[in-house]
Amino acid sequence: MPDIDTRALEALVRPGARIAVADGCGTPQAAFAALGALARDRGGVRLLLGWMPAALTGLDLAAFADARTVMPGWGLRTGVAEGLVRSVPARLSAVPALVAGPMRPDLLLVAAAPSPYGLLLGSEVSWVRAAVDAGVPIAAVVDEALPRAAAGPPLPDEQTTVIGRVRQGPAVVPAAPEPSAEHRRIGELVAGLLPDDARVQWAPGQLGQAVVRAILDRGRPVHADSGLLGDPVVDLAEAGLLASSPVATYLVGTARLYDWADAQGRAGRPVLHGVEVTHDQARLAADPPLVAVNTAVEIDPDGQVNVEGSASAVVGGIGGHPDYAAAATRSRRGLSVVALASTHRGRPTLVEHLSRPVTTASHDVDVVVTEHGTADLRGLDRPERRAALARLWA
Repeated sequence: MPDIDTRALEALVRPGARIAVADGCGTPQAAFAALGALARDRGGVRLLLGWMPAALTGLDLAAFADARTVMPGWGLRTGVAEGLVRSVPARLSAVPALVAGPMRPDLLLVAAAPSPYGLLLGSEVSWVRAAVDAGVPIAAVVDEALPRAAAGPPLPDEQTTVIGRVRQGPAVVPAAPEPSAEHRRIGELVAGLLPDDARVQWAPGQLGQAVVRAILDRGRPVHADSGLLGDPVVDLAEAGLLASSPVATYLVGTARLYDWADAQGRAGRPVLHGVEVTHDQARLAADPPLVAVNTAVEIDPDGQVNVEGSASAVVGGIGGHPDYAAAATRSRRGLSVVALASTHRGRPTLVEHLSRPVTTASHDVDVVVTEHGTADLRGLDRPERRAALARLWA
C-alpha cells in the first residue's frame, strides 16, 4: 500500500479548493485514493488535470465538484466521454498563463524524485513549473523510482510539504506496434525532407517510430527537440546520432527510456524543461532548423488540421501541435510537416469538412506527407494548395 500521510494532505485542502495534479507518466498515482476520499468528505473540491497517457488508477473523478483538463490523453478519454471531465481547448504553450491566472490552483500535487540537491520533478516538467514559480503550495509524494530528468532548480522547500514516500516509478507505456508498410513509407519520405543539422520534433506512436527508424537508416545526426521523448530517442543515442542533448517536457515509454534518463550520475540526465522553454516559438524558430513532424486525425481541402478527435469521440487534445507547426514555418530551412496515412479504417483522411474545430491553421502547414508522396504547399495560393492536396489523395 502507498505510504501517504492523509492528515498532511487534509491540512492543505480547504473546501472549494482547486487542486492541480501533475500530469504525464509520473503523475502521483499513489495519492489518488486519498485525494478522492478527501474531495468527497470536504465537498466542492475542484480538480485540474493535464495530459494523462496512462490509466488513472484509483482517482474517483466523480468525487469532485468540477474536473477539467487542459490536454486530455488516453487516460482521460473515458472521463471526458462520460462528462466527468471538461476538456479546455488550449495550446500547450498557453497553459502556464492559465495556471498562473484564471485557472490558478490552490494546491499542486506532484510526485518528486529525491536528489542530492533536493526534490526534483521526475519524468515530466510540463506546465507544473509555471505553477511552482507562481508560488502555489506543493504537496509532494517522494518517489525513489522516478528518473531525475528535469533541468532547473529543485522544488522550493518553503512551498513543499511531503505527504508520502513510495517506490513506484513512472507508468510504463509500451512501445507502439511495429510500423505498417504505409508508416514506413511515410517515415522514409519525411526523413528525406530533413536538412543537414536538423532539429526534429516527432509525434508519438507508429508514425514517430517510423520517422526515427528512417533517420537511423540514413545515419545522419539530428537534434531531438520535441514535446515528448519516447524510447526511440534511446535508439538515436545508442547509434551516436544525437547531435546535442535532447530537449523535451515529457518522457513517455518503458523502463529502458527511464533508465537512460536517470543514467548520467546522481543528478540524472537533465533533458526536461518547462513548457515555457520547450514550446517557446522564438526558441524553436531559431537555428538549427526545426522540422516539426506532426500527424492528424483528418485534414480538409484547404490544409486545416484536426487532431482532437472524430465527431463522436475525443481522441486527444490540442497540445503542442500548433506551437511546433507555427514555429517550424518561421524556421529558416525548417519545415512544418503533417504526416498521415491517406486512409483510416477504410475512410479517406482528407475530408470536405473537419469533424471538430481546427487545431492547426492551414497557413502553419508547409508539407503534407502520405504513403503516396508529398504535397509541398509553400508559396502556393489557396486554389493551388487545394489542387496539390487533391492530387496527393487521388
